[in-house]
Amino acid sequence: MNSLKVSDFMQRQPLTLTADMSVAAAVEKLLKSTQIGAPVVDNTGQVIGWVSEQDVLASLLESSYYCEQVANVHDVMRTEVLAMKTEDTIIELAQKMLDVRPKMYPVTDANGLLVGLITRRDVLKAMDKQQQTCYPNAANI
Repeated sequence: MNSLKVSDFMQRQPLTLTADMSVAAAVEKLLKSTQIGAPVVDNTGQVIGWVSEQDVLASLLESSYYCEQVANVHDVMRTEVLAMKTEDTIIELAQKMLDVRPKMYPVTDANGLLVGLITRRDVLKAMDKQQQTCYPNAANI
């Protein structure tokens, strides 16, 4: 199981946001995707932040109340981003997910550049695949 790498199960073309985009534009991108959050990247692909649906909710409430756009992604993004490396194992990630609550993690290469995204569902799929090789009839019980 330790041989299962994050890079083998990550989504390779995740939705990304930029710090200078409006919150309204970010919300539109999130709503058109299946992601509940997205990494914020600079023009080199370096992860500089994270925005979740929850992060934009307060901004949307305020802009809806005043009927004007009041914020950019930079204003609502979290700059402390929990990321995984491509060579990390699914076990390491699963253990991390038990300790901290993010449901999605950006995946970066050794230089910190975004190469993918991995979700709790991706981890479950990886672990289920491994379980099925260990116990081929487990799903029939």
